[in-house]
Amino acid sequence: MILDAARLSLANLFAPETRSVFWKVLGLTLLALAALWFCLRELFIWLALPWLDALMPGTPAWAGWLTFVLGIFASLGLALALALLLAPVTALIAGLFLDDVAEVVEARDYPNEPAGRPLPLGEAMVGSAKFLGVVILGNILALFLLLVPGVNLIAFFLVNGYLLGREFFEFAAMRYRSPAEARLFRAKHRSTVFLAGLLLAAFLAVPFLNLLTPLFAAGMMVHLHKKLSASDPGFSLTSGSTASA
Repeated sequence: MILDAARLSLANLFAPETRSVFWKVLGLTLLALAALWFCLRELFIWLALPWLDALMPGTPAWAGWLTFVLGIFASLGLALALALLLAPVTALIAGLFLDDVAEVVEARDYPNEPAGRPLPLGEAMVGSAKFLGVVILGNILALFLLLVPGVNLIAFFLVNGYLLGREFFEFAAMRYRSPAEARLFRAKHRSTVFLAGLLLAAFLAVPFLNLLTPLFAAGMMVHLHKKLSASDPGFSLTSGSTASA
């Protein structure tokens, strides 16, 4: 079930409709990073100038060259920092387009079934911010365990597997269910959702490919939710009320 959902999501990932979403996400990400780089670079130089004036009273002629060199080093350092932020920023922006991916999947693979309900803009922004937090939190927790051989890799997969599976499955479920019912349905099928999350964590661990994680995960969880719903047609908010999160 999980592998089939992943296979279908990969096929949809390269559909023309989904490619257009990817290019929009990538373009907005690069614009956001470029704007952030420029603002941080100017802020660094602005903060450094008072120190230069204090250390070198009278502003010697070569102070301008020193400022120029500092600007270059600041630019390089910020470029490296932004490279590390590429995946989280992509995740934040991609979160606003998850419904577009879900609609492509539903139209291509489930044309005879009712379409899901797009999340309101406010919920989409909250979901995007939550996914960004998931990525950052998962990697911070794994980073703390770097000094423990072998454990850091296990922690990365376990933490990200749980968080990615939970967030993206509930996103897919809320297109058809209330938030409370979506959480209960995820809790009832927690083992399947967690295993699917481990696959997403493996996808996230691959450099550059991880930029596609939000789009791949959204499509995969739409398929998984459809399959679980078909295998559990009797589930309702009351029947699932005994499940725990």
